[in-house]
Amino acid sequence: MKDLLMPWYGEIKFLHLIFVAIWAFSTAVAYQNYVLPAFRKAFDNPDDADAIAHRNRMIETFDRGVVLEHVAFPMVLLTGLTLLWIGGWSPESSGWLAAKLTLVLLVFIPMEIVDYRISHFSRPKREMRLAGDMDSYEAAIAFHWRFLRVSTVLVVTTIPAAIFLAVVKPF
Repeated sequence: MKDLLMPWYGEIKFLHLIFVAIWAFSTAVAYQNYVLPAFRKAFDNPDDADAIAHRNRMIETFDRGVVLEHVAFPMVLLTGLTLLWIGGWSPESSGWLAAKLTLVLLVFIPMEIVDYRISHFSRPKREMRLAGDMDSYEAAIAFHWRFLRVSTVLVVTTIPAAIFLAVVKPF
């Protein structure tokens, strides 16, 4: 199987990079331009029903929009592992790869597990709202907001670091 895939190494690497780009950047514009401003306005105006309703629409829409990111991430892992296997890469012989895999194992996978849970494996926020379960709804939104605040710092630091390690191979 390895011999069958080896001639396709470049194409698999291309797919890996495309999936990395989709995973890394597909939600950035929505978060920066819609979710973040909606949450800030709602925090600044906690008694403004329109601001709260807008926040709710933005986070519910964001939940649906992350599907592309969540399809891309398993493909990043699959193509990355395939490249490791057919390319004969080893963390023991490549310091940059060991560092990159450390980011994948300690940051990206745990972050995505929480993100998948919030967006796909918990009761949908929209469903809570429509059922009138506002205590659970607000708790889910608060948890999602805390996650976004923490994950944003991780995303803007570790994803560029991983890309840097893969491209530059500094050690």
